[in-house]
Amino acid sequence: MEQLLEYFGVLTGLLYLLLEIRQHRAMWVVGFLTSLVYVFVFFFSKIYADMGLNIYYVAISIYGFWQWTRKKAINEEKTNQNAPANEAILYRNMTFPLLTGIILAILAIYALLYYILHNFTDSPIPAGDAFTTAVGIVATWMLARRIIEHWIFWIIVNCVSVYLYYLRGLYPTMFLYICYAILAAVGLYTWKKKGIKTNDSTL
Repeated sequence: MEQLLEYFGVLTGLLYLLLEIRQHRAMWVVGFLTSLVYVFVFFFSKIYADMGLNIYYVAISIYGFWQWTRKKAINEEKTNQNAPANEAILYRNMTFPLLTGIILAILAIYALLYYILHNFTDSPIPAGDAFTTAVGIVATWMLARRIIEHWIFWIIVNCVSVYLYYLRGLYPTMFLYICYAILAAVGLYTWKKKGIKTNDSTL
């Protein structure tokens, strides 16, 4: 059963990332399903922080869908008249004050998670688990706000995750995260090349 869940999560995870690159709102629905599956996969593998991260992903998927949907009218105004509105890729750049806040948030979340995992669980990889979870929490929030640099954070997280899942014998998931790392680089390129930069902080 656990292996079937893992393979299902791999398939929906790949679909999620392809939709994310195109900024299709359906990505949040697919991401909801993927995250829900991986809550159980990571629980059985004792990767507790990543399990918690996927619980967060379930919640942020609801927020992300709402965030992207409520600005549909604004997006239509900024889209080329010859292209459907839902094909427009809008993004914002990260400012220095925001970067400072993001780094501080990652450090705080990492310290808290590492303390909990190291002292109160039987996690075999507390440092790596805490790191990927802390960065993943912040990167998902950045995605919901359409901040393009979230792709860089995901490239780092995915590369570290490949090694962690190899250690735990989650080989299908390891393959998924190799694809994630590659497609994250593609996503960064696609958003930068085809996207429309905006300074609208409400997006």
